[in-house]
Amino acid sequence: MRPHVFWEHRVYPGHLSGLGGVRADLAADLAGFDPDTVDTLTLVTSELFANCCKYTDSGREGGEVLRALSMPDPGTLRVGLSDFGGGGGVPAVPRERTADEWDGAEGQRGLLMVENLASAWGHHRLAPWADLGTHVWATLPVDPAGVPPGLRPYVFTR
Repeated sequence: MRPHVFWEHRVYPGHLSGLGGVRADLAADLAGFDPDTVDTLTLVTSELFANCCKYTDSGREGGEVLRALSMPDPGTLRVGLSDFGGGGGVPAVPRERTADEWDGAEGQRGLLMVENLASAWGHHRLAPWADLGTHVWATLPVDPAGVPPGLRPYVFTR
């Protein structure tokens, strides 16, 4: 199925210093959408981007993360992030902890947040025959009546 709206991909350096640019670009790309939806998608995207940087090879010198943004249908926003270069693990919500371990845990709560904010999320390898990287995505519902008028099927981002 072709996306209802497709924003041009954006590529970022694969380190956390690029997170401000990821957030600013997402806010610019979604200008006119409901601010709460934009804030929620920004939070989800920030966590997924940080995971790309922390748990994969994108954090190495020259590593990159690609951001994809689309509306696969009039009522859904979808963001996807791809780490290039492999070396990462499989994204998973941690479940094997005692209550005391969760209370003391500093990290690994981000995917729990994504799971609770997004209507769906998932991941796949960029190439099933090689470790070329991982693509992780999340979707959020959007009220079709609140979509900015005049949105074109393909949005150039720069």
